[in-house]
Amino acid sequence: MKTYPVVLSVAGSDSGGGAGIQADLKTMTSLGVYAATVITAITAQNTLGVRAIQSVTVDNFQQQLEAVMDDLDVDAVKIGMLHTPEIVEVLAMTLKKYKPKYIVLDPVMLATSGDSLIQQDSIETMKKCLFPLASIITPNLKEASILLNRTIQTVDEMKQAAYDLLSSGCHAVLIKGGHLKDKSMTDVLWIKGESTSHCFSSTYIETQNSHGTGCTLSSAIASYLALDYELKEAVGLAKQYVFQAIMHGKDICIGHGHGPLNHAFDPQKLNIIIK
Repeated sequence: MKTYPVVLSVAGSDSGGGAGIQADLKTMTSLGVYAATVITAITAQNTLGVRAIQSVTVDNFQQQLEAVMDDLDVDAVKIGMLHTPEIVEVLAMTLKKYKPKYIVLDPVMLATSGDSLIQQDSIETMKKCLFPLASIITPNLKEASILLNRTIQTVDEMKQAAYDLLSSGCHAVLIKGGHLKDKSMTDVLWIKGESTSHCFSSTYIETQNSHGTGCTLSSAIASYLALDYELKEAVGLAKQYVFQAIMHGKDICIGHGHGPLNHAFDPQKLNIIIK
């Protein structure tokens, strides 16, 4: 049977189009996989910030999930914004039922503008219910600091943080260093069972257009995993994709704040696979 690699994005909708479900769709399509979506919340958002958040009902969320998982052969799931603990619990229960091969969890807590995207009690529920199911979690510096209740400001501190977060039960941790003060743009990956971490660095790009970088990276990792790349290679390729998406959109003006990346700088044809 001919088909496409299928990646499901479980995330919030960004009306401005730069992050969330919209960024995930653009990324997955550009990388040549078939994208399906389950919306967790609707945000009134643009490049300047978040004006309002409305969670979908728990029943509607579960209906979306089951509609996709019952019908499509999902290769990888990317998880983004989970606004309420009830949504987290239903998602964990459903993932245990359907057992997708790869789960990429981006523990989204703050928008690029600094606005909160999650209820406080959702964080502990996420750690308890979803971290043990994740193939990889991808917090940025601020999110890792919240998860560990300590400040993380250097690459060495990122390495220790990645190691410590493995104790939550996930298979791998990628801490994103896009906000490092030295602008080294270093991400740190630690895979369970390995004796050391892996660092991925890129050149700093001077631009205002950084909205949705975290969503883009996690959905790119999920896409490359669905394309049968090993985890370390999938992370490296995703890092390169984000760098190029920023580079190709750095001088473009969309909105009056933090603009989006250029996800379609080199779109690929949908991959056809035999199952």
